[in-house]
Amino acid sequence: MSGFGARQEVEIKLRLDNAATGRRLLRKAGFRVSRRRAHEGNVVFDTPERTLRARGMLLRLRRYGRDSTLTFKGPATPGKHKSRRELETSVHDPDILENIFLLLGFIPTFRYEKYRTEYLRTNCGVVATLDETPIGVFIELEGEGSTIDRVSRQLGFTELAYITDSYAGLYISYRRRRGGAADRMVFRSGQV
Repeated sequence: MSGFGARQEVEIKLRLDNAATGRRLLRKAGFRVSRRRAHEGNVVFDTPERTLRARGMLLRLRRYGRDSTLTFKGPATPGKHKSRRELETSVHDPDILENIFLLLGFIPTFRYEKYRTEYLRTNCGVVATLDETPIGVFIELEGEGSTIDRVSRQLGFTELAYITDSYAGLYISYRRRRGGAADRMVFRSGQV
């Protein structure tokens, strides 16, 4: 899968106590909002046998504000940062695409949502997002590994705080500790 518009995604997550702390840390480090807080809904598709997940791959349809994106991610390379090949494209009609996947035999295997605010800092090389999820608040840093390390330190975190698991993986662990189904990480009515 080399080439064909793929890029290498390198990222980490950092867990926070609350969104206000995240906003304060990002502002203090010179980041400014580049995309306002918006609801984000995600559906992960796979075969009924979970073939993609077994191979470390992801096929996701995301709705973020008014935009929709289809993403394919390849297996992650082990390391202190999550690093994997990524292909993304804008989607004009996500409902039609979802129906196409169903007709092809793909099924929704995980649904998750969050409120996401995107931050940038001039000449930084890192995109920071503040993600408010049903299982907690996270800053996600995406860019080159050494730049992520530098920004993480500026935010007051060490490498011990790095989370490289996906939101699906974090949620599955969360549900194992608390019991219940692990196929949807969604807000309850009135939450956030």
